[in-house]
Amino acid sequence: MELQNKVHDLVDKYINEVTSIRRHLHENPELSFQEYETSKFIQQKLKEYNIPFKSGIAKTGILATIEGKNPAKKIIALRGDMDALPIKENTNLEFQSKNEGIMHACGHDVHTSSVLGVALILKELAPEFEGTVHIIFQPGEEKLPGGAKLMLEENLFENKEPEVIIGQHVQPNIEAGKVGFRSGMYMASADEIYITVKGKGGHAAMPHQLVDPIVITSHIIVALQQLVSRNSDVTIPTVLSFGKIQGDGATNVIPSEVKVEGTFRTMNETWRDDAHKKIKKITESIAEGMGGSCDCNIMKGYPFLVNDKKTTDLASSLAKEFLGHENVIELDLRMTAEDFAYFSQKYPTTFYRLGVQDNNNSNPSPLHSSTFMVDENALKTSLGTMTWIALGFLRLSKKQPA
Repeated sequence: MELQNKVHDLVDKYINEVTSIRRHLHENPELSFQEYETSKFIQQKLKEYNIPFKSGIAKTGILATIEGKNPAKKIIALRGDMDALPIKENTNLEFQSKNEGIMHACGHDVHTSSVLGVALILKELAPEFEGTVHIIFQPGEEKLPGGAKLMLEENLFENKEPEVIIGQHVQPNIEAGKVGFRSGMYMASADEIYITVKGKGGHAAMPHQLVDPIVITSHIIVALQQLVSRNSDVTIPTVLSFGKIQGDGATNVIPSEVKVEGTFRTMNETWRDDAHKKIKKITESIAEGMGGSCDCNIMKGYPFLVNDKKTTDLASSLAKEFLGHENVIELDLRMTAEDFAYFSQKYPTTFYRLGVQDNNNSNPSPLHSSTFMVDENALKTSLGTMTWIALGFLRLSKKQPA
């Protein structure tokens, strides 16, 4: 219990610093791959903490390193993402965004401030553990191709590869003070679909002389819904949704083309590739059969995210040890996507959820909304839990033989 008490004491010692960092980041959000000032701020803090780092990875990314005794014995990594969203904030917080139309509406300010705080605590506890901890400050989680992918492509860890990588994400419908884990498949792959249906436009009163792309598009969308209900294996979670249809016509004008945008998400790579082929075939054949044509472009996005069972079971056990069993819950599958998935495809990982719901608010605003807020009491949970999990991996799990 002595080490656990030290962690609690250090969380209390540094919570005001971490809260101040979180508020600064929230007030100064930057979009994906444009996190230049955020990166400078983090580098300044790392210098202040005397923590070595390398910067300029995928332009704004940073990798900090904390070494305990016998640094080569075991290497782990912790990840925090830095980017914000193109959303106009409407929270009326004292530290509301100063950058018009940009907001930390997904909690990345919490993620970044938390791993900075964990770095600060681990630096002080370095004499207490053996091994090395990498701290990843990642750009561009919200935008393809994803900062995780780009950092890995730039040989992020060089010759000091981690044996596990741990990440967390805020969750507004879990109460502050709690965390959640799920072993195995957790989050979906995510692909963007762009369809352009081409016909022959003209006066809406003479449709017999035209090729109506709106009617063709309607048939395509209805047909594609059967891709999920009649083509996919019922045991494989799958979502196909269209969120944008644009045809520049009028009440009496049929346009020459209609643009459609949507998303395809699943948790099986074989089905994912097969579905892409079917989507293209269905759209093109329906358009051609009705006298038009169709361009279907599918932009392949993040892969599915899988939590390594051994890694996640140990992390969950450590969280229960630190927070109490009643404060660690089992998570459901999610069809949302995360570029942390790129780490999960290459390393044993666990990606868990940090509750940020104010206990007095039973109807919290969702992620990616203009009114999203976090209960800052969750920062203490975040700091302590991630620190304890990191220490647990360094103390309890054994390095695999080469």
